[in-house]
Amino acid sequence: MDLIPLRLITFLNEWEIRSFIILSLALQILLTMVGSRRKYVCKLWMRIILWCAYVSADWVALVALSIIAKSTVDENQKKTIHDDPGIELRWFWAQFFLLHLGGPDTITAYTLEDNELWLRHVVGMVIQTGLAFYVLLFAFPGSYWLPSLSVLIFVAGVIKYAERLSSLYAANGENFRNAMLPESDPGPNYPKFMEEAAMKKAEGFNVKVDHHVIDIPVLAKHEFPDKPRLHEVYDLYKIFKPLSADSILSFQDRDRSESYFRRFSWEQAFHVVEIELCFLYDELYTKASVVYNQRGYVCRVITSTFTLFSYLAFIFICKNRKYSMLDLTITHLLLVVAMFLEAYGVWILIDSDWTRQWLTRCDKLSRLGRVIKWFQKPINKRWSKKMAQYNLLDLCVRGKSAVCPRSYRFLPSIRKITILDHYVEKHQHKYFVDVSVDLMKLIFAELRRYTAVSDPAAIWSRKGSFTLEKYTSLSLDWMREREFHERILLWHIATDICYSKDWGDDNRAYTDERKQTADHSKQISEYMMYLLVVYPFMLPQGNGMRRFRDTCAEVRVFLEERDAAIFSKVEACKKLLEVNTEVPPAKVKGDRSKTVLFDACILAKALLAEGKRWEIISKVWMEMLAHAATNCSGYHHVRQLRKGGELLSHVWLLMAHLGITEQFQISQGHARAKIQAK
Repeated sequence: MDLIPLRLITFLNEWEIRSFIILSLALQILLTMVGSRRKYVCKLWMRIILWCAYVSADWVALVALSIIAKSTVDENQKKTIHDDPGIELRWFWAQFFLLHLGGPDTITAYTLEDNELWLRHVVGMVIQTGLAFYVLLFAFPGSYWLPSLSVLIFVAGVIKYAERLSSLYAANGENFRNAMLPESDPGPNYPKFMEEAAMKKAEGFNVKVDHHVIDIPVLAKHEFPDKPRLHEVYDLYKIFKPLSADSILSFQDRDRSESYFRRFSWEQAFHVVEIELCFLYDELYTKASVVYNQRGYVCRVITSTFTLFSYLAFIFICKNRKYSMLDLTITHLLLVVAMFLEAYGVWILIDSDWTRQWLTRCDKLSRLGRVIKWFQKPINKRWSKKMAQYNLLDLCVRGKSAVCPRSYRFLPSIRKITILDHYVEKHQHKYFVDVSVDLMKLIFAELRRYTAVSDPAAIWSRKGSFTLEKYTSLSLDWMREREFHERILLWHIATDICYSKDWGDDNRAYTDERKQTADHSKQISEYMMYLLVVYPFMLPQGNGMRRFRDTCAEVRVFLEERDAAIFSKVEACKKLLEVNTEVPPAKVKGDRSKTVLFDACILAKALLAEGKRWEIISKVWMEMLAHAATNCSGYHHVRQLRKGGELLSHVWLLMAHLGITEQFQISQGHARAKIQAK
């Protein structure tokens, strides 16, 4: 007795390729529609769906191509290869899988690591193109029209695949850095200059060498009555793009950018940074580097024309052919979806910032330019404008956040059986809040305030000590020796205690400036805690995770001794303030445990005794936010662009534009020497 019934085997053989076609089409539509949205959506479910589609798309197309190639060989061996008219359609379908392997314009790499594997994709292209070409060779001894249409789709697929490989190659870390390097510059001819000086000296002249620096001219300054024009933003992007590869810029670049940004409002400044990071995302995660140029436009015309012509020709051919209705429907579906994806790609091209910046360079738009501009719509979102929040005391007191997605509430037993326990534990207690207008105003005002200092970059390297130096009455000299991660934990708990003391559980929006400052401080505090727990690689190196775990353990022990079931976070904060902290905790605990709970209580008590505590707390958190931003590698900032973007990345680029960074060390221009002979 057969384990698998014959009818089931027959059904699977008939629907095998059809199922792969439908699945491949669904994956291509999903990648095209969702691929560009992840730069302004920070939801985890979208990343999971997109990751599954990205990983599955190539596998589905490759397996389907292999099945068609094998069935072609089998039919050829049986000498029945031209008896079945349906096999001609399968040869036609094979070329569409090559088109799908080229992928949509909206996503080429899911992560930056995919760009590093471009050479592996070259091998894949050779194999997959070879399979499609192999199938194509079998088609020509039959009818004439359908194989000819297969050639058109084959050429379009090769172009798409080549575009994908070119974009992966260009976004590869080494190639991306090398492309930003200026041309080799040997400088003035030193031997020739010295020969001339020696000749003058031999003639009896008193030779003196003088020199002056010739700077490379910068672009003229512009007035921005409303907002900067896109081509000016793009010019700034090209100057500051090397920061994403941790390169060094010139002091002239800094001075030019700083002169621009000093005249910007907070809205203009964040708008410019937002567009620049959007350009950066496009170059590293999409086909922007190969699509938005003359060659890309030509390729788009070719692929669109070939696809449209194939569909129109197929409609004419299929009337006189004996194909099954189901196979004809699938073929029409393949062609319609291919045209839809081409049309959507053209729409994305027209409505992109790349096309907009090109149009703003034209003083007088051509007729084509006016038509393109008519189709464009305002771009409202370029990043999520969200900041994640993570609260240590909420985690310990309630065991779950007050705002916890239902999708994370798995049974503890299931979580421990699977390998997802650690991942879920990190992410289930976070939630998101909007980056408000007032918060952006505060950030820009604080950064602008420190640009007037002689060495603003040195201020942000003090990790919050600069503000404390102005308030000697707090007696917080012991804070200077603490590492950055320890300071985050200390100030996070102290901020929570002070907030609970002043406002308790009242989360109503107050117009009072003091309450607004406290809300902003609390948001930055919980955002920094989120980075420490979930994305520690975005912070300077330290022992943060161990300190976090030890502190959580001490909070739980403290609550268990006092029947934690009846406590809210406000009550827990009151109990923490009642603890006698006359003796420093380090003398009691030693250095083995890295907990900072009662050090934070000491800090909170000192702040509660100060009338301007929220002004102090706000400025300290701004210093720590800026310190984290400027000390985070550009590579890690770029990694987060695919997850909706981080506030930290916008602060990083904004600081660079204001000159508050140490990545300016190169002077442009040459010291031109001149011989003075007397």
